[in-house]
Amino acid sequence: MIPVTKPFLPPVEEYKKYIDRIWRRQWLTNMGPLASDLEMKLKEYLELKHLLFVTNGTVAIQLAIKALGLKGEIITTPFSFVATTSSIVWEGCSPVFVDIDKNTLCIDSLKIEEAITENTSAILATHVYGNPCDVIAIERIARKHNLRVIYDGAHAFGVEINGKSVFEFGDISTCSMHATKLYHSIEGGFIVTNNADLLKKIAFMRNFGISGFDSFSELGLNGKNSELHAAMGLLNLNYIDNIHQKRKELTEYYDEKLKFLRAVKPIWHAEASLNFAYYPIILESEELLLKIKKELDINEIFTRRYFYPSLASSLPYIEKQSLSVTDDISKRILCLPLYYELSLEEVDLICRLMLRIQNN
Repeated sequence: MIPVTKPFLPPVEEYKKYIDRIWRRQWLTNMGPLASDLEMKLKEYLELKHLLFVTNGTVAIQLAIKALGLKGEIITTPFSFVATTSSIVWEGCSPVFVDIDKNTLCIDSLKIEEAITENTSAILATHVYGNPCDVIAIERIARKHNLRVIYDGAHAFGVEINGKSVFEFGDISTCSMHATKLYHSIEGGFIVTNNADLLKKIAFMRNFGISGFDSFSELGLNGKNSELHAAMGLLNLNYIDNIHQKRKELTEYYDEKLKFLRAVKPIWHAEASLNFAYYPIILESEELLLKIKKELDINEIFTRRYFYPSLASSLPYIEKQSLSVTDDISKRILCLPLYYELSLEEVDLICRLMLRIQNN
């Protein structure tokens, strides 16, 4: 069986050493020494001023919305994981969907302004598959209309734009460190902001709003993470460059083997680095996608229609709408297996089966 993804796991002996230390200290959560160390090391690796380690990427978005005091409408993308939209609704705001760019698959910055109303408070955009949005255009629009900007960078670990971390853009950026991501802490996420006062506020919110032994400064929740998760994050950070290099090799091998497939890849931001988080392809038609997926399933090779269907047309708690580009792309997008342990021989098999179905 070839799954669509597998979490990278460091040598178990290395993890056990951290576990032994945790057992001796008996400090399991509430921002212990490992969680604090992970925050520091992530800031160093990503070259960021401020970063907070939290429970997961979803909580990170919810904290971002709450910390910015957003109300009313938030402009967002229909082509993302459900948490992007559900977080908006969960925090009592209304998602306003803007169609995506057919090439990058990120929110189409040329269509944002026409969606702005007197009730719009923010833009929440996703760096799809780690591919950065048009951050310059979005910043210009936000300044013009006095809007806040949040970036869902769940897939964007390690991505830079002109040598600057993608997480430095916007009022707040978030990232997921879920086990399915190229870098993970089993469960986890983080929040980035350049505003020190805002960071302090979110730090209190992450811990129930507690600001002292007997005082509260904010409405908060339990957004902390554990020492067990932090240990995995610290270990995996030691291997991230190897992980990145292996994914790069696999991606380039796919590119060569599938050059005659009737499909295209999303166009990456011209000034951004690649992190090789996913291998998405846009098939010529949904019919071809379904034929290929069926054949791969029969051979126990599992792909993912990521993201399908469009959030704008599938969620039961919002009014459904059709957006032409998103509706089209979501029917034809397919993510192929990509993970550290995947072999070139397995990629060969996947590509042979796909091309055989196409040519039959």
